[in-house]
Amino acid sequence: MADKSYPDASFAPFAFLFKPSVLWLVILAPVAAILDHAGHVPAGVIFFCAALAIVPFAKLIVQGTEQVAVHTGATIGGLLNATFGNLPELIIAMVALRAGLLEMVRASIVGALLANLLVALGFSFLLGGLRHHSQEYNPNAVRTYASTMVLAWIGLALPSAFHRALESEPHLGVHSTLDLVVAVVLLGLYGLFLLYSLRTHPETFTELNAPIMDEGATAHTSLGWGVTTLLLASLGAAWMSEILVGAAEQAGRSLGMSQMFMGVIVLALVGSAAESGSAIAMGRANRPDLSIGIALGSCVQIALFVAPILVLIAPAMGQPQFRLVFSQAEMWMLFGAILLGATVAATGRSNWFKGAQLLALYLIIATILYLIPTATP
Repeated sequence: MADKSYPDASFAPFAFLFKPSVLWLVILAPVAAILDHAGHVPAGVIFFCAALAIVPFAKLIVQGTEQVAVHTGATIGGLLNATFGNLPELIIAMVALRAGLLEMVRASIVGALLANLLVALGFSFLLGGLRHHSQEYNPNAVRTYASTMVLAWIGLALPSAFHRALESEPHLGVHSTLDLVVAVVLLGLYGLFLLYSLRTHPETFTELNAPIMDEGATAHTSLGWGVTTLLLASLGAAWMSEILVGAAEQAGRSLGMSQMFMGVIVLALVGSAAESGSAIAMGRANRPDLSIGIALGSCVQIALFVAPILVLIAPAMGQPQFRLVFSQAEMWMLFGAILLGATVAATGRSNWFKGAQLLALYLIIATILYLIPTATP
């Protein structure tokens, strides 16, 4: 008998038209685009419309991922979701980079990691634990994700410390060399991670207690439609993300929010809505392996792929250099999130209290960032 967590044959592209659904918010996408080009519209209104318009695209990514995961399994399904789900983060970072908002770019990278480590995984454990007394998953996968994230953190923290120690003009060439070397090493490590997880050691990421699909149910699920949904929804989310970041700076000033809060919290939560929604949905459906694969796989991809790519493409985006200079506060927040996430997830068994712990840390971080005084214009 088919597991209820899988989509069935009733899944249809226009089913949402006949019953109340968050997918109706998709109408705000053209509204946000029109307001963005109209001029003389408050940035807060544009920001609000674009943020809400991303929600239906995120839900479609969740549905598309479920379709694809039926055919590919947890590992590839989680990787696909992380890849498509991270597209808004990459678009946000590229748009901000092109606009010269380098601090916002760095803040959005750290914020995306925090959102996946603490919010996506936290709500997944919390809501899954409220439905099920405890949930078991493969601890080997968690240990691999954790060690990779620790290495990624070191790869970002050491260049940051180096840059702060040598800030004088004569050393600018050394800064560029270090950033390029670190970016290439991190990208190479990401390639090795894909090789390890998909080809040489896929058993490390084997899903425990995976739901069994009968042949008839599998035949009714469309791999092609799932991939198409993922692609189109990701493009829509990227479109709204570009409008979002364009209004973010002015909206933050009007709402009394610091630029660090806007980057680390607001933009990151909106940009990571897709993979966070997928991870939470899989947690509620009692598929913690897939949930962890989405949340932690997204973290690995941001740290080892998105951040290095930004260093390499910065010249093409009109910036002579994108330096890996994260503040000490950002590095300590990220270190705390990695430490807590690895600690609560390493046992191979989750419950609602572990999710509450992750969310508590995120609330503390968000409060601190919100209370940072805004810069005076």
